Amino acid sequence: MMTTMKSIGVIGAGRMGLPIIGHMVKKGLTVAAFDIDAAKRATVTALGAGWAESPAALARTSEALLICVGYDDELRELVAPDGLLRDLARGTIVAVLSTVHPRTVQELAEVAKPFGVSVIDSTVARGGKAADAGTLLAFLGGDAEVVERITPVFSCFAKDIVHTGAVGSAQVAKAANNLVMWACLIANHEALALAKRYGVDVETLRKALLMSSAENYVLRNWGENTMAWAEDDMEIVQQMASEAGIGLPQAGLNRELCRTLKPKRFDLDKYGT
Repeated sequence: MMTTMKSIGVIGAGRMGLPIIGHMVKKGLTVAAFDIDAAKRATVTALGAGWAESPAALARTSEALLICVGYDDELRELVAPDGLLRDLARGTIVAVLSTVHPRTVQELAEVAKPFGVSVIDSTVARGGKAADAGTLLAFLGGDAEVVERITPVFSCFAKDIVHTGAVGSAQVAKAANNLVMWACLIANHEALALAKRYGVDVETLRKALLMSSAENYVLRNWGENTMAWAEDDMEIVQQMASEAGIGLPQAGLNRELCRTLKPKRFDLDKYGT
C-alpha cells in the first residue's frame, strides 16, 4: 500500500523513535525529528532524517506527526491550542505512539477538531527488538478514513497493523497487552527461580516450556524485557479498572510486584525467597 504522505515528523527520538525514523527513511519518506535532547541530532541525521529546532518548526512541515513521548502531561502540553495545534496545517494527522490513558487521547482529539487536525492513538507492541527489525505490531484507534490514510506510514515499521476501533481503543489494546505481558514476566521468573532452587538447569527448562502450555512471548524473548515501564503501564491499567468499576486483583498484585522488583532486575539467586 502506497502512501500519499511524504513529509513525516517524529517527536521523540528514543529507543523506539530512532528505529522507526530509520525505517521510514529507508522506505523513501521525508522524515524530520525533534527531541528535547539535542545530543540526539547527530544520530537522527545519520539515519538520513532532518532535525527540527522545535516542535513548532516540525509541525509546520509535517503532513503526519508521530509522537513518542513518555507521559500524559507531556502529551497534553504538546497537543494544545497554544502548542502544536496552532502550527499544524488542516488535514494533518497526529498519531500518538505513547502509552497513556485512553481518555487523554480522546480529549486531545476533541480539542484538535476545530483546528482540522485528526488525533489518533497508535500504540505499538513487541518491544525494541521488533522496532529494530521493523516488525512491530501497531494498534490504530481512530476514524476508518484517517486510519486508512496513515496505515501506509505505519507499514514502514510495523509488520502487523490492527484497527482497534474509535480513538482511545488502541490505548485499551495496549493496556490489555501490557497487563498480560507483565503477568507473564513475573510468572516466568517465579517458575525459573523455583526450578533453579531444585537444581534444574534454567535454560533447558525454558526451552522445554516453550513447547508446553506455559509458552509465552516473554519466555520466547528471555532477557530482552526489563521492568523499566512496568509501574507506569500497570498504573494506567489500575486507573482504567477503577474508572470502569471492575476489580483486577491479579493486576493489582502484579503492579506491587513490579514496583518492588524493578531495582532488583530479577536476580534468580535472590528472587523467590
